[in-house]
Amino acid sequence: MKPLLRRWTLLCALAFFLVFGFYRLAGWGPALRPARKSSPPSGRITHPVKWKKVPLRYPVSSMIPLPSGTPAAIPKIQHDFGIETQGNKEERERRLAAVKRTFLHSWEGYKKHAWLQDEVTPVSGGYKNSFGGRAATLVDTLDTLSIMGLDKEFALALTALKRIDFTTTEVPTLNVFETTIRYLGGLLSTYDLSEGKYSILLKKATELGDMLYTAFDTPNRLPITRWNWENGALSGEQEAPSQALSAELGSLSLEFTRLSQITGDPKYFDAVQRISDQFEKYQNDTSIPGLWPVRINPQRESFTVDRTFTFGGMSDSLYEYFPKQHMLLGGLVSQYRKLYIGAIEAAKKYLFFRPLNPENQDILLSGTVKKGVADFLDLQPEGQHLACFTGGMVGIAAKIFERPDDLAIARKLVNGCIWAYESMPTGIMPESFSVVPCPDPDDCAWSYERWYDGVMHEQQRRWVETADEKVAHARRIIEEDKLAPGFTGITDRRFLLRPEAIESIFILYRITGDTTLQDKAWRMFQAVTRHTNTSIANSAIADVTTPDPERIDECESFWMAETLKYFYLVFSEPQVVSLDKFVFNTEAHPLRRP
Repeated sequence: MKPLLRRWTLLCALAFFLVFGFYRLAGWGPALRPARKSSPPSGRITHPVKWKKVPLRYPVSSMIPLPSGTPAAIPKIQHDFGIETQGNKEERERRLAAVKRTFLHSWEGYKKHAWLQDEVTPVSGGYKNSFGGRAATLVDTLDTLSIMGLDKEFALALTALKRIDFTTTEVPTLNVFETTIRYLGGLLSTYDLSEGKYSILLKKATELGDMLYTAFDTPNRLPITRWNWENGALSGEQEAPSQALSAELGSLSLEFTRLSQITGDPKYFDAVQRISDQFEKYQNDTSIPGLWPVRINPQRESFTVDRTFTFGGMSDSLYEYFPKQHMLLGGLVSQYRKLYIGAIEAAKKYLFFRPLNPENQDILLSGTVKKGVADFLDLQPEGQHLACFTGGMVGIAAKIFERPDDLAIARKLVNGCIWAYESMPTGIMPESFSVVPCPDPDDCAWSYERWYDGVMHEQQRRWVETADEKVAHARRIIEEDKLAPGFTGITDRRFLLRPEAIESIFILYRITGDTTLQDKAWRMFQAVTRHTNTSIANSAIADVTTPDPERIDECESFWMAETLKYFYLVFSEPQVVSLDKFVFNTEAHPLRRP
């Protein structure tokens, strides 16, 4: 009997491990790897919070309702695409398949090494929990799985979603902006793409929306952008912060509005509409009327504490959301048209500039302006990868607000970012750099003397040396800093797998139908994959000016949520996620337009 008993025991154990392994893969049990989460500090909330039942400290006296009525006739955005030739179709589909393979490589790496964690570390094969340990990559990537038709992977992710508690988080301070655009946007987008087929998506979105709504529970109803959520749950004192980034305050409108539209609960729209009203109220009171500075004071409702203005990082999506909110509200509110037009007119005057370049291309970059103590406006002639969204934004607004002249500006902005990509040895644009601004758009003929002067000015060495010494010095700086012609400095040499350049190329392709933009996108894709691929996924790189750059052990969720999605869509058929039916949030999550 003993040998039989041992045999029976072994068979039972084997069956258990087989079944348990399947459960783990599906997300019904523990993650593929043990969660390895540290125990929460004493006093931390570890149980689910019923946020709807948390008493409001400062309830609103009257709720701002969603605009109602028949949506206005918003002009068409997308080009009328004709019949595709067989040769073009085959080439496009080859490129499309290559993008999908790259996506699956990164997705499989995430599944194997970081399932239900926030991000995979693509060099070491571990994971990071930068956003509270709520599976940021999984949630952020749900709609990409759907768009790519990866049904089995989507089903696996949807099953795993049930295990994520969106009423708490591992971090004590919640970034309301990042949580909104990645998580809430991802859930709502997937719900819209599935036409409401999966109720779990709306259930989770509402859970999260109710949690985030409590961050707005302040005396002036402006949100705490970096929020101590446990204090919020325990009904402690709250007030809006004395300092916040303008993008973090102004880039919540799409997601909260869409949640109100789907659920019928106006409180989410009310919360963000109060923010928009503040931006409108003070638009012409800042140091550059029409624009808002990088930093503002929500607590005092002050928009004059800072004198730095940009479409780059920390302000970017504030402006992006004006035309998009106009579309999401069906054109029923004129406010967002007004906000955008005031901003774009100021940007054309103060931020956009033509950079000196050897090919004499008529291109534009969006720089940064600082207003000094003597009210002198100082243009910092820089390019930022984050600012590359601008071309797409200007293109969409040119169509929906019937500003045809701005479409040429949109194309020049897109071409400016393409030029920055093509100028680097890797074929990839750096995070940020400086160039020579032409004093006049019509006075921009290339010369080495102008370039050398720009390099010396960037190095703050204009006053030294004879002409020959200046040239020798400039050449030495160019060689040491590995500067491409036209560039005067590279302030951040990294590439972080960002999406903004391909985002604008995708949008301009859908607007114009110009297939040369697909060719530019393909060359970008080849360069990016060649230099970022690892055995696990794709990684950020340290220096785009080096032919064989070092891999950085980072792969943010936006790589699969945004960058690869836009690469996929630029090679998809035009009706796939049409710009006339969806509006993309700043994390590339398409929300259905009315």
